[in-house]
Amino acid sequence: MENRSYETTARKMDTMPPGIPYIIGNEAAERFSFYGMRTILTIFMVNYLWLMGSSPIERMTDTVAKTQFHNFVSLVYFTPIAGALLADLFFGKYRVIVLLSIVYCLGHGALAIMGMWGEASFWLMMGLWLIAIGSGGIKPCVSAHVGDQFGSQNRHLLPRIFNWFYWSINLGAFLSTLLTPWLLEWYGPHWAFGVPGVLMALATLVFWMGRWKFVHIPAKGTPFIKELFSGEGLKAIVKLSGIYVFVAVFWALFDQSGSSWVLQAENMDRNWLGVEWLPSQIQALNPILILTFIPLFSYVVYPAIDKVFPLTPLRKISIGLFIMVISFVLVSIAQARIDAGQTPSISWQLLAYVFLTAAEVMVSIVCLEFSYTQAPKTMKSVIMAIFLFAVSLGNQITAQINNFIQVPDPIANIEATGNEVALGGFDQKTGTQDDIKVTFNKEGSRSDLTFASRDSIDLLLDQISNKVAENNHLALSTSEGEVITNAVNDPWGNPYRYRLVNRNLARIWSLGPDATDKTEWDQGATLTIDRPSSKEPTAFSKIIGKIQPEKTWLESRRAKLGLPTEEEMAESGPIISRSYFVGGQVKLEGASYFWFFSGLMLAAALLFLVVAKLYKPKEYYHEEANDTEAKD
Repeated sequence: MENRSYETTARKMDTMPPGIPYIIGNEAAERFSFYGMRTILTIFMVNYLWLMGSSPIERMTDTVAKTQFHNFVSLVYFTPIAGALLADLFFGKYRVIVLLSIVYCLGHGALAIMGMWGEASFWLMMGLWLIAIGSGGIKPCVSAHVGDQFGSQNRHLLPRIFNWFYWSINLGAFLSTLLTPWLLEWYGPHWAFGVPGVLMALATLVFWMGRWKFVHIPAKGTPFIKELFSGEGLKAIVKLSGIYVFVAVFWALFDQSGSSWVLQAENMDRNWLGVEWLPSQIQALNPILILTFIPLFSYVVYPAIDKVFPLTPLRKISIGLFIMVISFVLVSIAQARIDAGQTPSISWQLLAYVFLTAAEVMVSIVCLEFSYTQAPKTMKSVIMAIFLFAVSLGNQITAQINNFIQVPDPIANIEATGNEVALGGFDQKTGTQDDIKVTFNKEGSRSDLTFASRDSIDLLLDQISNKVAENNHLALSTSEGEVITNAVNDPWGNPYRYRLVNRNLARIWSLGPDATDKTEWDQGATLTIDRPSSKEPTAFSKIIGKIQPEKTWLESRRAKLGLPTEEEMAESGPIISRSYFVGGQVKLEGASYFWFFSGLMLAAALLFLVVAKLYKPKEYYHEEANDTEAKD
């Protein structure tokens, strides 16, 4: 057994610390792992989760999937607080990173076995919780661990290493964003979630291999508590928190590239550079742009701006917030075209990604480095955790907005107690006109839904379906549909409503017995046009070659469950189907959803100008070891 002790103070040197390559290698593999599963999470919840059991279940709506996604990301960036406290109070950063990395691996394992045993939704939640604890817990420790390797003589290298640190993150993210959507498409969830798990295990091994190369700053215990509650410590937290509130709004928009942007991409023409891209793969543009923009901004953009407008970290952040507004304006315009039944080019999102990435360079990277320099010596991990909490807060803002705009569904939690369950409607009494009846199949899944306006809605759907078939199987515009629906009144004397969602989706509904729009008593149906997907080879398929199966995982799974397949649709043409609902609509959708966030970001950017003007920076660094300490 080796009789060695770790170095506990920064080395006196003016070159790059020897442990940095292990941290960079670990970070690249870990980020491949995290972004690999995160990239496909929204698409998986909407398009795959409902088919993971022995029989299909009700499909998760886009709004619910967005809420779940942002709740998960919020938790990932909330748990750093616990990780930082464990590191700074008890165990030190290195031990916390290793222990929580094991928890992280277990989370990926839970996702990989979804659908093999038990309820898939249980393993999904279990996996996401474990990943949130593991990934989130190590985040502030890894960032602070990088800074711990530097002293005053080589601190001039700190901006460079944080740039390379971010470069490694995005290299891992780029590769996984290409690979995991392809794995999900052709080999299914087990492989798509399993491969990132293997990379996480590799990341843990690489980090452990560098244990003797690192400077291990020990847990401070009581001194940490004293500094935390000292005037200096509290002042640093309060000052930085004023910055982080506005950065949280930035993250409320930025992380939608993994949720609302992915769902938007499903309704866009994704043929770019002569190949078809999967909706989740569009996210790969962000990390590849980061790899380009980091040196471009460092050596070209910042020096050019600095000549005419002296740049400080806070001024860079301020500019980045305004650039983020432009990004969301672009996706808002694209969504307006989708709302009109068009199929806009993915170029709208590609251009939006250019602005989103530029904003990320100026906000995220700068704020990460700035936060480390503003943290008192014994509070590096805690300040990193508070910085990451801004990401959590931003995602929680998005999750709560999506939760708020979701109209309650009175039948969502009804369980089968027989073949049919009757529910009192608006008057809360059964045996009256507004009763709702839910029919279940032998597996206990909902098979049908009846309500007072069902018959008249079916007649309207028949008329609209005929028009859709005549219209090359494109959903009617809102104005065309309203001509049909407004001519008919529901059982309570109000005209029916119609809304085009996209060229493949439309909605008809009654205001219900309360005569109020967008409440839990609305009654209606969604008209869906299922058409064969493009047979064009996807981007990653051209790179991989011919190793993919003959059929996608979804195609094979649909055939196994007795659902219409691509081959059947190719033979018979697009299939027009309908599903019924009571409540459960969305108060804010389509382009209005993106315009709302654009306005929110603009307001935050304007207010930040005042905060940046008032902030007074103060920098802190670790002291180097003297020659004797370094040898110990």
